[in-house]
Amino acid sequence: MKLYHFPLSGHAHRARLFLSLLGVPHQVIDVDLKAGEHKQPAFLAMNPFGQVPVLDDEGVYIADANAILVYLAKKTGRREWLPEDAQGAAEVQRWLSVAAGEIAYGPAAARLITVFGAPFNPQEVIERAHIILTRIENALQHRDWLVGNGPTIADVALYSYVAGAPEGNVDLSAYAAVNAWLQRIENLPGFVPFPQTAAGLRSLA
Repeated sequence: MKLYHFPLSGHAHRARLFLSLLGVPHQVIDVDLKAGEHKQPAFLAMNPFGQVPVLDDEGVYIADANAILVYLAKKTGRREWLPEDAQGAAEVQRWLSVAAGEIAYGPAAARLITVFGAPFNPQEVIERAHIILTRIENALQHRDWLVGNGPTIADVALYSYVAGAPEGNVDLSAYAAVNAWLQRIENLPGFVPFPQTAAGLRSLA
């Protein structure tokens, strides 16, 4: 498998992390976003949306980070990462929707301001980040993982941008359960860290 990737993208890291956690042999191909490589015909043939990541599984192209997580779990038959029962599958899907919604418009957007100069309102996106972080904190009060008794693709989908939230000036210090959950993910065999920048609160560390 080949993963078309950009190191500072939390979406791309999400896919790379899961490939590594699964132990799936793969080649990581970095896409030069600054040079506009993702808008060239060769890349657009794989993903007409012109976004990373894209997974190339011997000519089968899967775009969108969450779709890649689902594809890999199904392709490898690793049911512990994507439950087959109705309730478990629905709970995972709920968190995938959070990753595509509240996480994207909260901590991910806050990080886009400081790391890439995105023209968002900092106060607004940081407030959104704390709203979803509070909900995640509450969900983890009496459990180690978001769904069931072990890690699933729900945890993988949320990890990167939550871990990177301090780069967007989103303080994680008040979220004990969230921090413990991040550490559990980081302790998993095959874990690959999300590259850090010196932006935001991390510039003060």
